[in-house]
Amino acid sequence: MKKIVLLSATALLLLSSCVSKKEFAAMEAKQKTTQDLLNTATVKLNSCLEDKSAVSARAIALQEQLANLKDTNKDLIQTTQGMTVLTTKGASNLEKSLESLKEKDLKISRLQDALTKKDSVTLALVTSLKKEVGLNDEDIQINVEKSVVFISLSDKLLFKTGSYNISDRANEILGKVATVINGKPNFEAMVEGHTDNVPYNRGGVLVDNWDLSVKRSTSIVRALQSLGVKPEQLIAAGRGDHLPLVSNDTAENRAINRRTKIYILPKIDQFYEMIETEMKALSEEN
Repeated sequence: MKKIVLLSATALLLLSSCVSKKEFAAMEAKQKTTQDLLNTATVKLNSCLEDKSAVSARAIALQEQLANLKDTNKDLIQTTQGMTVLTTKGASNLEKSLESLKEKDLKISRLQDALTKKDSVTLALVTSLKKEVGLNDEDIQINVEKSVVFISLSDKLLFKTGSYNISDRANEILGKVATVINGKPNFEAMVEGHTDNVPYNRGGVLVDNWDLSVKRSTSIVRALQSLGVKPEQLIAAGRGDHLPLVSNDTAENRAINRRTKIYILPKIDQFYEMIETEMKALSEEN
């Protein structure tokens, strides 16, 4: 390329001696244009050489990648050939096992959703009860026992000793409880009476603490019904003195054991209906 430029310059010098200035200027301008084109071509050539180098490196990398893929494919083929001992029956059993696992995962997921929903309902119920009944009285407890919400009322709030007639203070509290139950038409309220171990000996229609505990429950059930609670939502039960919280060895402990618990729980028939609906949905999907 340098030789071409030198020859061009030499030719211009020789021609300058035998041509006019005008012609010389034209030739000189043409030579400059040629030189510019040459420079441009040189730049493009260098760029092409760089691109070629990059493409070559890329081609080498792709060849190496292709070789690795071939090796991997070869290993997979060998592994597949080694699995031919798996019979058709074995493959079918494996497929059934996988389907069974999918079904179990689905059931677990639905149960988890149901438990989450149940926990949310329980929390909302406890909040509602505490808002209505209040927390300023140590003789009123609102709690959760084995996922069931209950209110525990001390005996002295409800009845006189050995009596099943409800006090005025009890009517005030039961009015608040009735408000909560009336707001939960899909729930039931089970009233459970408890006594201490002092034998009941007042005569009359009541024989023992069993009778007293049940009679107290029915008194509260009637009171709730009079406050607007539907009777089909109410259950009366008695435990006598057979489920004490503490030992009946002092007057204070016996007072603790004399109590009435009101459980707020979903209706059993609706619970089974929910299970049947879920099982039916699962069978239809399969």
